Amino acid sequence: MVALLLSGAGIAMAASPAQAADATFKVRCVPPAGGGDPVEGETTARITAPATAKVGDEVDVSWETVKPASNNTDLMVIPKDAVQPTGWIALGGGTGELKVVGEKKNPEIPKKAPMVMSVMKGKLKLTKAGKISLTPGRYEVAVTFSFGTFVTKCAPTGEVSGGATIDVASGSGTGGTTTGGTTTGGSTTGGSTTGGATTGGSTTTGGSTTGGSTTTGGSTTGGSGGQTDFPGKAVEVAYDCGPVVPGGIKTPVTINAKKNGGSYDLTVKTAKGAMAAPMALPAGALKPSMDIKLGGADSGSVKVTGPANAEPIPDKAPVSLSDMTGTYKPGKTGKTTLSPDQLTIDVTMAPGSTPINVPCKATSSAVSLELDTTAQQGGATGATTAGTSGSAGTSGTSGAAGGLAETGAENTGGVKALALVAGTVILLGAAVFTLTPWRRLRGTR
Repeated sequence: MVALLLSGAGIAMAASPAQAADATFKVRCVPPAGGGDPVEGETTARITAPATAKVGDEVDVSWETVKPASNNTDLMVIPKDAVQPTGWIALGGGTGELKVVGEKKNPEIPKKAPMVMSVMKGKLKLTKAGKISLTPGRYEVAVTFSFGTFVTKCAPTGEVSGGATIDVASGSGTGGTTTGGTTTGGSTTGGSTTGGATTGGSTTTGGSTTGGSTTTGGSTTGGSGGQTDFPGKAVEVAYDCGPVVPGGIKTPVTINAKKNGGSYDLTVKTAKGAMAAPMALPAGALKPSMDIKLGGADSGSVKVTGPANAEPIPDKAPVSLSDMTGTYKPGKTGKTTLSPDQLTIDVTMAPGSTPINVPCKATSSAVSLELDTTAQQGGATGATTAGTSGSAGTSGTSGAAGGLAETGAENTGGVKALALVAGTVILLGAAVFTLTPWRRLRGTR
């Protein structure tokens, strides 16, 4: 039993020693947006509070997670002092709820080890005589990595029984005022702080300044005279991947074309092996695609896609994106420019699981290739060709996968962005911080 220090306004309070009571209940947890379906499980909470007190006292209340409803997955070690829980304790009589907050304090949690959360604490001001029950209710778990913070929200799926009860006696000169139970004792969770995710030296990819933004007619190619291969020039593209990769990232991209009848087969390349995997990645985990923006005579965009990695990628091993290919069918006659645009990564960490679509918006780019085109029936003008590239831009996820294309050994942005993608899948898709599905729990009883 935990002894709580009871104090308020500098005077000792007439409250009894702390008493603790356990409650075991089912909960339903919802991962962050894009993290897959909600899951259900069971947890045990221990609520500690004084058995007796009087009106006017401010008492300490705590919520200890005696039995977590989940283990860490086998994908990633959770770092020390990364997990911060927040809970809401329902107060009897419909008088509100008390918010309790835990410290961001935990040991390193190995793969497959039980989740560890600190004790959540808060203070409750007693303003009305009678028995007040304290029952655990909804809670949230925020986990912070160097690449961002992710919050999973959980709530009971049925009636919760158990918890502590405080017998509140009348105090001198106090009336029957409403309880101040809804006042929250703790600070808000540190969920939004993306600890240390400043992208090393590769930040300052400010929106408009682009390394190769010389609107180059670059590898300008004449389409006649029997030429079939049209090599593009490498242009540096700045990507905005949202707040989880501060400053964004940069990567050189090259668009090459090969004439095929009246159309062009496109191949888009990024530099290879310029980053190290932050963790082991299975075969088929990373599948890239990119929108190629058309300009000059033609308009619209062409989507190019690449295959997923064929082999597993060991921890700390070099990581490369596959070459992306697609077909451009001209819609206009004249000189048409091709520029790299949005990069998207579909991430799948387990066979059969739903891929997570993570986009990175190109905030600056340049022309990689110019072609002399002849209009073809059903060509690109004003539309998207080679698949619905528009879908890549409709995902609501605040993406962070663009860094997978980062090149240059001196830049750390690519490594951090890759870590974000892997971490996002672990946190969201694998539901690390939620619960083992209820059907599994039933099987282990």
